[in-house]
Amino acid sequence: MADLIEQNNQVFGNYYDRINNLILKTKQNVVKNINSEMVELYFEIGSTINELIENYNLEASQNEILKLFSEKLTREFGQGFSVPSLKKMKKFYLTYKGGSTLWNQLSWSHNRLIMNIDNEAKRNFYLEETIKSNWSVRQLERQINSFYYERLLSTSEEHKEEVKNEINILEKKEKVQDFIKDPYVLEFLDIKDRRFLEKDLESNLLEHISEFLLELGRGFSFVARQKRIDVDGDNFYIDLVFYNYVLKCFVLIDLKLDKLAHQDIGQMDFYVRYYDNEIKAEDDNPTIGIILCSDKKDTIVKYSVLNDNKNLFASKYQLYLPTEEELAREIEKQKEEFEDKE
Repeated sequence: MADLIEQNNQVFGNYYDRINNLILKTKQNVVKNINSEMVELYFEIGSTINELIENYNLEASQNEILKLFSEKLTREFGQGFSVPSLKKMKKFYLTYKGGSTLWNQLSWSHNRLIMNIDNEAKRNFYLEETIKSNWSVRQLERQINSFYYERLLSTSEEHKEEVKNEINILEKKEKVQDFIKDPYVLEFLDIKDRRFLEKDLESNLLEHISEFLLELGRGFSFVARQKRIDVDGDNFYIDLVFYNYVLKCFVLIDLKLDKLAHQDIGQMDFYVRYYDNEIKAEDDNPTIGIILCSDKKDTIVKYSVLNDNKNLFASKYQLYLPTEEELAREIEKQKEEFEDKE
């Protein structure tokens, strides 16, 4: 048998590749079909919620209504129907009603990024480009955060292809296996694989902290999630990046699900120093970092401030930033809600 395979190695290899491609193509089609059904469902849920709110003039009671829906839906169908998620579904419907239908060709993860773009022409551009170029979620996020639309408009015709192709060098395309691990797909299918629970918790906490900071009304503006920085060819990812326009400074957040270690503080100091040296404008104030450490026993929040900026932090920053205790309480609250759903 070994001799037969060795003699016909190329033939066997070709047939194996055909089988391999069939499996990968089918898996990709399955995931695309699931995503298509998901986004259609979320659009219809958003439409239904909007109809109820508008027909009965219930804008003032929207949060209470969504909380009731969320509790009942979560009990019956599992994760994916939190109040913030239901609000996003309503926004999703309002964004696209009577407009482009290209959204149903993209995943929910893609749509969550694109629907936050207010300008319709810009939004439609990213819809079309994501479909045409088959961008992964990370590639799309990078293009939006790096002002790809604006850069392309201002680039001369002979250099447009160079701008279009740079994303494939900076961010590699996802494999089919990565599509299957999309946390929103797993959540929709109510898959409670232990390997993904920590990632789900991390995603849940980061989303909650984002909303918490934005709802504080103290000048926070969202910049990026999983912000990629390149240092001497090595890639690093910062969990959350905000800009506070009252303090005129960047705020970096890193979440750890284990005990706080010295290297975590060192890593955040490295991020803060990088932003101070490479990103912030001359008239910006120094960058600050927040380490959220949430192991099973305890939650610790630590502000990371470089030594020469500590006086500024104490005198001005703390007037607008939540305290470490406030942030810790929010994390504990969200952990309890997350564990109740399991």
